[in-house]
Amino acid sequence: IQLVESGGGSVPAGGSLRLSCAVSGATSTSYCMAWFRQTLDQEREGVATMDVDGTTNYAESVKGRFTISQVSANHTLYLQMDSLKPEDTATYYCAGVRFWQCPARTDQYRFWGQGTQVTVSS
Repeated sequence: IQLVESGGGSVPAGGSLRLSCAVSGATSTSYCMAWFRQTLDQEREGVATMDVDGTTNYAESVKGRFTISQVSANHTLYLQMDSLKPEDTATYYCAGVRFWQCPARTDQYRFWGQGTQVTVSS
């Protein structure tokens, strides 16, 4: 499958952004889908995941602020990010793997987008 992210940008602290991930080449609802983020000095970390049955999970640092969702009709995965903080600044990646339940390890994800930059100013 091919994944293309969009929606990144620069916002002040407390602002919101919605990231989109356009999925092509397969039915995204047959895949575990996830959002990751990475900064220059840190390893890629999981932000939010959505299992095939729709179960969602979030990193503790974003719980209550970020929401992962999917619209199967337009083959798009979303990440709604509210109450953004400067520490949310990173490149955000969409990822997928054909597992029923999303794996914990980053290296188990087979498909990746090119990333979209999110910058939150204080």
